[in-house]
Amino acid sequence: MKARSFRVLSKEELKEKLEGLKKQLMELQFKRRVKVEKPHLFKQTKKDIARILTVLNEIHR
Repeated sequence: MKARSFRVLSKEELKEKLEGLKKQLMELQFKRRVKVEKPHLFKQTKKDIARILTVLNEIHR
């Protein structure tokens, strides 16, 4: 939708629309996470990155 479409709505209608869009976003994020074959890799990769950054900071000091 364009901004013009939102401007004609009342405050209550806008709040309802916002709530619906937030729910839709949560469902999309959930579906995206469910489809991943190996979700543990996200956590593992984040930890590996943190470890590397920690080592780099120790070397830099």
